[in-house]
Amino acid sequence: MSEGDLTIHVCTACRRVREDLPDGFDQPGTALAEALTQRLADGAPGITVVTAECLAVCKRPCTIALAADGKWTYLIGDLDTETHLDDIVGAATAYAASANGIVPWKERPPCFRKGVVARVPPMPARQQG
Repeated sequence: MSEGDLTIHVCTACRRVREDLPDGFDQPGTALAEALTQRLADGAPGITVVTAECLAVCKRPCTIALAADGKWTYLIGDLDTETHLDDIVGAATAYAASANGIVPWKERPPCFRKGVVARVPPMPARQQG
């Protein structure tokens, strides 16, 4: 991955309560990952979607993490494929364009303002020698 490229990690282990289903839950992360991959395929070079077995935010499905070298990582929960897909794409694009991963509060979609679980600082640059 070259500098500035963004990875969207999508949790596929999260279970969302669904009383209308025989098991009483679904796992929406797989559908979200597929929808994001399709949406970003044609117009978002440098943004990759990968599934994550678990992001440890089980009570807030569906959860994603936005991560890039040298940038803050954001963990966002309570996302829905049908409702938030455009917001996720817009926020990911703004994140990718930012210098440090911090998108100004007013420029974040409401689902990101409400859904932030954590913001993790970037790893310090390793010195070679």
